[in-house]
Amino acid sequence: MIKCSICIHDERTAKIDVIDGKFVCRECQVYMKHPVDAEKIRGKLKELMKSVDRAIVAYSGGKDSTVALYLAKEVYKVPELEAVMIDHGLMAREAIENAERTAKALGVPFKVLRYDYSDIFREALLKAESPCRRCSKRTMEKLRKYALKNGYKYIITGHELPFGHHPYRLMSGGVTQIRLLSMMTERERLEILERLPFEFPELPGYTTNCLVLGPALERYWEKHGHSFEHRRIAALVRYGLMNREKAERETSKPTVSEEQKRFVYQKLGLDTLIQE
Repeated sequence: MIKCSICIHDERTAKIDVIDGKFVCRECQVYMKHPVDAEKIRGKLKELMKSVDRAIVAYSGGKDSTVALYLAKEVYKVPELEAVMIDHGLMAREAIENAERTAKALGVPFKVLRYDYSDIFREALLKAESPCRRCSKRTMEKLRKYALKNGYKYIITGHELPFGHHPYRLMSGGVTQIRLLSMMTERERLEILERLPFEFPELPGYTTNCLVLGPALERYWEKHGHSFEHRRIAALVRYGLMNREKAERETSKPTVSEEQKRFVYQKLGLDTLIQE
């Protein structure tokens, strides 16, 4: 199978050409012409955070949002912070426990807003599609409304990839989303987690908080033969934020326990999928 020599894309997931005798995917070709300046992005982030006096952290209890909370509190020392979790109905118990434990250790108020995202998850599993984009979009909209209602101008998230060449984006209503982990390597993130009372849950795939992701990845793999997270993780490799070996593991077909699948499918009223 032809594979990109720079990231982890292969002929299943991207168009690949021969450039100077090497296989290079189209996304890496764009990156070669318009490389991302990591130091410049980090500089923009540092400058922006000087003006942040009140913010909510989009706090899922996963590893990346936990690192974001730590950075906001201990590195950037935002005077007023609130960690807000959107529980979509299929959050892992371990994630909620991690969130509570870490927020308490950092001395940050922690709030859980509970909603039902069954419609998103049910459709994704039935169609063997990714639920992540719709889930993230709905979550950010709920957080935006919460921010406006409570007088916050900033929402801090745990995304490591910037918005193009910027670590932030403007949302409607004058709210700014800040990707606080922009261009942060996996090693840097793991070093921070070691300082915190964070425990990695045993969940399939790359997730440390969501119960539906494993089954969704599995069904997508069965239909398409690759992970729906391939593009995002390929970008991490391209930017030097994750090594190729780890990325290959992250995008391999997950092994999901029958217990977890049964719990998710039954909760979503998809009992027939258990028999497939």
